[in-house]
Amino acid sequence: MATSRQKIVPHLWYDTEAAEAARFYCSVFPNSRVTNIATLHDTPSGDTQYVSFEIQGFAFHAISAGPYFQFNPSISFVVNFDPSQDPAARKRIDDVWNRLMEGGTALMPIDSYPFSERYGWVQDRYGLSWQLIFTNPEGDDRPMIIPSMLFVGDVCGKVEEASDYYLSVFRETKRGAIARYPAGMEPDREGTIMFTDFQLEGTWFAAMDSAREHGYRFNEAVSFMVNCDNQDEIDFYWGRLSAVPEAEQCGWLADRYGVSWQITSTVLGEMLQDPDHDKVARVTHAFLAMKKFDLAALHRAYNGT
Repeated sequence: MATSRQKIVPHLWYDTEAAEAARFYCSVFPNSRVTNIATLHDTPSGDTQYVSFEIQGFAFHAISAGPYFQFNPSISFVVNFDPSQDPAARKRIDDVWNRLMEGGTALMPIDSYPFSERYGWVQDRYGLSWQLIFTNPEGDDRPMIIPSMLFVGDVCGKVEEASDYYLSVFRETKRGAIARYPAGMEPDREGTIMFTDFQLEGTWFAAMDSAREHGYRFNEAVSFMVNCDNQDEIDFYWGRLSAVPEAEQCGWLADRYGVSWQITSTVLGEMLQDPDHDKVARVTHAFLAMKKFDLAALHRAYNGT
């Protein structure tokens, strides 16, 4: 499951391709690996494959659980190619772009833009979106992978409010850059945040705003798992983030902006990797009946008491 260093882990929902996609991404990005593949039995989606992988040390989880949610560009992953960290960054960005474009679609063709001499936004063969950017080595240090939220539709214009909110909810937070829309970029309103980035629990996020018509919104295809150490922490994040009661299920919730989170436990991850299939089955049956996780009940299920 997630490493102890990364408290917030993106979770990707696939129909049947989680393991295939994870292996593909690990072949595209250097220093990447699949760390675990397991099967959860008798879930509402039947037997589901659960996959953990890392790209440059950044952890992801993925699940094959049926065709219920589809990726869209409302959440994408920025990939920074920094020549001060990688002398081959200029070539590598093109190599990665070409691989992700195999069966994919260019949302913004790789090219020179005012904010970067080399940038492209691609939706890969599985529908997941990546923003590849050749970064300015004189800029502030950022990790290679940064989850990015695009606020459109009924949450358009709320990046500043939302990022302030997330910074108030999580611990060990920090605001990074802010860029605002200038005059003359209608329909985007002058002064609203065009781009910002911020750190939550050691993980960098980015957020952008667009008043143009996009036809999509945040959904459960990409959620963010918050790995908690105890019940008090689960209760805290659940109480601060959950805003849509009908979205509450199996540790999942939706916040006031429609972003999906999973408030989970590092202990649950360890339980689900136990080689004793009976223990895993009992724990799975227990958490599937929950909304907010009850760690004491999960421990009872695990121990068969």
